[in-house]
Amino acid sequence: MKTISRRRFLRDSVGAGVGAVAAFKIASERKSVAASDKVIVGVMGIRGRGNFLARAFAARPDVEVAYLSDVDSRLFESRAKAVEAAQGKKPKTVQDFRRILDDPQVNALVIATPDHWHALGTVWACQAGKDVYVEKPACHSIWEGRKMVEAARKYKRVVQLGTQSRSAPYAKNAIKFIRSGKLGDVNLVRVLNMKTRGVLREKADEPAPKELDYDLWLGPAPKRPYNSNRFFGGCWNWLWGFSGGDIINDGIHQMDLARWVVGEDHPKSVSTTGGIFHFKDGGQTPDTQIVTYEYEKLTMVFELTLWTPYMKKTPQEIRISSKWPDWPFNATKVEVFGTNGFMWFGRHGGGWQSFGRNGEKGPFEYGRDPFPPHLENFLSCVRSRKKPNADIEIGHLSTLLCHLGNISYRVGNRKLTFDGATESFVGDEEANRYLKREYRHPYVVPQSV
Repeated sequence: MKTISRRRFLRDSVGAGVGAVAAFKIASERKSVAASDKVIVGVMGIRGRGNFLARAFAARPDVEVAYLSDVDSRLFESRAKAVEAAQGKKPKTVQDFRRILDDPQVNALVIATPDHWHALGTVWACQAGKDVYVEKPACHSIWEGRKMVEAARKYKRVVQLGTQSRSAPYAKNAIKFIRSGKLGDVNLVRVLNMKTRGVLREKADEPAPKELDYDLWLGPAPKRPYNSNRFFGGCWNWLWGFSGGDIINDGIHQMDLARWVVGEDHPKSVSTTGGIFHFKDGGQTPDTQIVTYEYEKLTMVFELTLWTPYMKKTPQEIRISSKWPDWPFNATKVEVFGTNGFMWFGRHGGGWQSFGRNGEKGPFEYGRDPFPPHLENFLSCVRSRKKPNADIEIGHLSTLLCHLGNISYRVGNRKLTFDGATESFVGDEEANRYLKREYRHPYVVPQSV
């Protein structure tokens, strides 16, 4: 990995001394983008979702994608061509995303890396005076999620999480309907994330490809040998050092909708049951998981399976049309149980249907893909400086629920009492050890952002 300049070192080490003062001064001097100007963005991570986001931003006439960044330079040619075709101008390509942060012309950083880079990338971007669109989940731990919020507030940055259903008109209307009391008292919310996952292939460690900055890819995660089995195909998702399994990497979408329904920031307690019952391939996160969250006046249950091929995500043709998902076999739905009625509530354009006391059909609304309005909301807030629909604090609180379920699992499926004021567990030292990860120098989220 290349050596870094003293100026960059100071910025990357922000949180102490001169570096913190300089970074705060830079961030505080950033001005909002004029309505007549293009929003200049850089994209960090362009393999899968980042490739989609880069093209989506580039397709807008009010945006210029100035940079594409990825630790794997083998992606540069094809991704840059796609962006150039969309916007008529070729972006710069860099392996180290910190070069994007060095450019004062860049307004925003788009982060679509594996989960373990979301928090540090966001904090560094805020310190450099950039707004941030960061993919879900917000963070790798509860502690660093709170640091993302603190950085956004301190440097007055717009930070939007990629939980796009927050920008769906149909979702807002569903919440309004529930709040109206038409379902009666909601005492139970059931959240499903049921599907199949791939298999971690057996493969020996090997030298990293010369085109890959593997140390930078590891970033905050523990040092370990390169293995393409972990690097490709999202397999890092099932390893604790990089992610927290499908409750956090996919279930966060439904968890966010469910927390919106519940209307409270934190549960009083959490308990989990489940384990690795199907896969015997070295994955560390559970393939079967049921998490129970207790609130003052209701219970929320999250159910995960990764070995159920008959459960299907809402297909794209449903997300863009006036059709319903196949609700009984829908893999990613929320069920809302009230004393006077019931609701099926789908993410990503799935819409919602309500039913009365005797099962009669009630009010409903077909959904539409919420990504376009979510992107529009982010760019609008970059200009207006308003908080976005999926502001990082909203995203942190929803991601926190996923972490709670995982922590309960990792301490032996124990019931844990949670203190929302301190975002820590009451009287449980073992559980509190999972609130924050061990960072690998110099990729450290500082105590003071």
